[in-house]
Amino acid sequence: MDGTAGAGDPGDDREGAQAGSPVARPLAWPAPGAGPVVLPSLLSADFARLAEQVRAAEAAGAAGLHLDVMDGHFVPNLTFGPPIIAAVRRLTSLPLDVHLMVERPEALLPAVAEAGADVVTVHVEATPHVHRALQMIRALGCRAGVALNPGTPATAVEPLLAEVDLVLVMSVNPGFAGQAFLPLALDKLRALRAMLPAAGPRPWLEVDGGIDPKTAPLAAAAGADLLVAGSAVFNQRAPVEANLARLRQAVATSASTRP
Repeated sequence: MDGTAGAGDPGDDREGAQAGSPVARPLAWPAPGAGPVVLPSLLSADFARLAEQVRAAEAAGAAGLHLDVMDGHFVPNLTFGPPIIAAVRRLTSLPLDVHLMVERPEALLPAVAEAGADVVTVHVEATPHVHRALQMIRALGCRAGVALNPGTPATAVEPLLAEVDLVLVMSVNPGFAGQAFLPLALDKLRALRAMLPAAGPRPWLEVDGGIDPKTAPLAAAAGADLLVAGSAVFNQRAPVEANLARLRQAVATSASTRP
């Protein structure tokens, strides 16, 4: 499942890309709707062993790595910034899916792109000029994503669906790892899936927060293409490879028994 290249990368023909912008590199993810993959979240990694954990995720067949940038204002926590993204970029060729949980993200976009991000996602709640932020991301040669907090309705991003490569549904209130999955995210995923065009390029649907072997199949069944998992992958209970395999198996088993 993970690492499978899919036809119809939505970034190939997405409207809104600026003429003369750098070309984003292809992502070896299944086309939206073709089946979910798991993106380990480095928020839960042991940063004293960051290189080891990044390489373990790559060796285990992760489809990419999810990096949460927090500013202590938009969310009540601080994590890391472009220097850590650049360090991870030097460690792996996996796609880097960078999630900016920051106020006014426009100021940070050039440094994040230069650090090696492949996908950059901004929150619709974080800037009054979200269209401009998405255009900046594209102009910097990255895929553009937009995220929704649990309390924000799916309709808030409906005008953006033709202009983004990815829509991220938060299934926890952002800011901390290890929170419990909020079931309301499932209805939001279904609502977003219903908004997507039946033909032509469409964005990936991503879900982040509380993803584990119990919730991953629910999110996949509701329409998620990308499953961000942190503490279910990086923990002391089992190696990264075993944890990723367990998540994949849970999703595959659920799909095979679904009517």
